[in-house]
Amino acid sequence: MKACHDVTEGAVVAIDGKILRGSHCRGKGKGVIHMVSAFSAANGVVLGQVKTAEKSNEITAIPELLKLLNLQG
Repeated sequence: MKACHDVTEGAVVAIDGKILRGSHCRGKGKGVIHMVSAFSAANGVVLGQVKTAEKSNEITAIPELLKLLNLQG
């Protein structure tokens, strides 16, 4: 990431949960995929994503995502 974008200290990292449209498979009985993403507002890129358990609260996935990012500052 450092090679592609500027390091922006103190910049906003937005965290948001989404359901991926069209990801369900009724034939196999699988529901939609739930993802929590971290987005760098300054650079306009997704820094990381974590798939969450179906119908789980996205708040439980946020600490795992933040640990993967190893953010400082």
